[in-house]
Amino acid sequence: MATDELPESLHLTTDEQLRAVSNLTRHRIMAVLRFEPATITQIAERVGLAKGSSSYHVRLLERAGLVKVVRTRKVRGVTERYYAMAARALVLPDTGDGGPDVLMRHAVADLEAAPAEGERHVRMAHLRLTDEQFSELGARLAALADEYRQLSDPSLPDASLVFALFHPASRVQAEGGAE
Repeated sequence: MATDELPESLHLTTDEQLRAVSNLTRHRIMAVLRFEPATITQIAERVGLAKGSSSYHVRLLERAGLVKVVRTRKVRGVTERYYAMAARALVLPDTGDGGPDVLMRHAVADLEAAPAEGERHVRMAHLRLTDEQFSELGARLAALADEYRQLSDPSLPDASLVFALFHPASRVQAEGGAE
């Protein structure tokens, strides 16, 4: 299956899937596989892992149904497997009250690990919006991300876009109800 034939999204529902995506190393492996298939050796080189560690993490992702073998080839008598994401996008369940947001934790770790001399655009804005404006902004951000994902060229360097539009906890909620 070519990567352009992948399903649009995969909703993560099992504990095994959620454990698989909660690990930063596996998150980085999935980033390598986002645009094109890769072998264990290629993944190990791109993520900076030993082949054995790369193989272990890919096996966990495969067992959870998040990546799959999309082609094989024989190289000096050994079957080389090319892995790709099982879907274009993974959809995580709502974290619920106080639950950790895996995507944001990974995004912050990736941002902190990015070269300091590279160009970055990081911004936080506090807004006051109606429910309608809030929904409209969320839809526009998602559409913009989808538009640029369609323009992505696997031959170009990776760029990550992360956004979170949410209503923060009120001061009373954040302090555990104490006044």
